[in-house]
Amino acid sequence: MRVFGRGAAVAAVLLALSGCSVIPGLGPDGPYPDDDLTFVVPYGPGGSTDPVSRKFAAELEKELGVEVVVENREGGSATIGTSRIVKSPPDGYTIGLTSNSACCYQPLLTDALPYSSTADYQPLVKLADLPTILAVRADAPWRNIEQFMDDARRRPGQITVSNSGARTVNDLTVAQLNQVGKVDLTRVPFSGGGGEALTALLAGEVDANAGYAPSFTEHVKAGKVRILGVFRDGTYDAAPDAESFPQAGYDVTLPASYYVIAPRGIPADVLATLQAAADRAVRTPAFAQFAEDEGYVTEHLTPDQITAELDGFTAEFQRINAALGE
Repeated sequence: MRVFGRGAAVAAVLLALSGCSVIPGLGPDGPYPDDDLTFVVPYGPGGSTDPVSRKFAAELEKELGVEVVVENREGGSATIGTSRIVKSPPDGYTIGLTSNSACCYQPLLTDALPYSSTADYQPLVKLADLPTILAVRADAPWRNIEQFMDDARRRPGQITVSNSGARTVNDLTVAQLNQVGKVDLTRVPFSGGGGEALTALLAGEVDANAGYAPSFTEHVKAGKVRILGVFRDGTYDAAPDAESFPQAGYDVTLPASYYVIAPRGIPADVLATLQAAADRAVRTPAFAQFAEDEGYVTEHLTPDQITAELDGFTAEFQRINAALGE
């Protein structure tokens, strides 16, 4: 029998006193949830995914009435943490974040993962998209996209660009830029995620970083980092003064997309409770404001729509892989 966690016990008392209701499911050991949840993040602290994961977890706590404990499990281009979610007991107490590259691209590279398609895990909710940003230190010689690309053509292989992991979306974005722009930027992946990749830029270990707005914001404000361009059509509200790579003639727009998933096989009543709570969490004014402030582009999809989107990303990554010859 599951023992109540501290958060669940406190929340139960508060809910009873306030008259609020959290509609429970019915797990094998009684009403769900009756204990705290673990929310796995497959990246380290300091990157673009940690803030949105913690904000979502905080909103989900309010919806479920129990604590949602964030656990960072970085490494393997997000496959270590994603595998941890997929292999967890299907009881509704371990869920987590994953990305389109971890779910859809990494399985194209290896058969060693415990998942290969959307049939192997349960989508709960989509959190957001993030366009990739190319940033440099404030003292870098390049002031715009064309200066950077011209220098890259003059010095093939000599300009280094860090990213959050091999074959992640920001790594693939630079690979596509190499192809479209006929340059040879050296991609430098960091297994610890975007925080580690950005630290390398700030320390002068690399020339540029392909990352995301939530990681750059404070460093741009502090005058340490300059954004050269965004891999997105049109203006990006999080970096309104930045150039658009497609508008500069480099048609590369693959976004990083983030989802909350759970293991397959969760009891139907528990799954319904979890999916409904997750959907309410991303629709709260607090989450919406956070996403807008930090540069996350939100989109509300049903679990079936998420499955279709992820299947579409798998097909797109297959095309990208064939085009890149990697």
